[in-house]
Amino acid sequence: MIFISNTISLNDSDVEISAIRAQGAGGQNVNKVSSAIHLRFDIHSSSLSDVNKQRLLDSKDSRITKEGVLIIKAQQFRTQERNRIDAFERLQGFIIQATHINKTRKPTKPSRNAKRKRVDKKTQRGKTKALRGKVDF
Repeated sequence: MIFISNTISLNDSDVEISAIRAQGAGGQNVNKVSSAIHLRFDIHSSSLSDVNKQRLLDSKDSRITKEGVLIIKAQQFRTQERNRIDAFERLQGFIIQATHINKTRKPTKPSRNAKRKRVDKKTQRGKTKALRGKVDF
């Protein structure tokens, strides 16, 4: 069982993990050791609720294929274990971000007292500026 949040969890069978060779510089170690992790998460066949599945599919992420499979490639670290942890953390962050519901904004109005104070400050500022004018004797 993979726990995403307090309310969301995945079955182990929902995630498919394979070790592959990492790309880029690194010399002999990169050519010999399969330290990168290729994580595949099929959204359609997962154990998530239909609402969460639809939110994941509606997100405009380039890692989701046309078939509805999220692909995460973790190769930042030298060890396979650390890359596996990184891949799961990225999956968890993606699911939390996609299923998060923002609170609706309730528009508010300034109070009558706040409006009065603002107008009083404006008139006071205007009087101060008027006193700066030329003085006639």
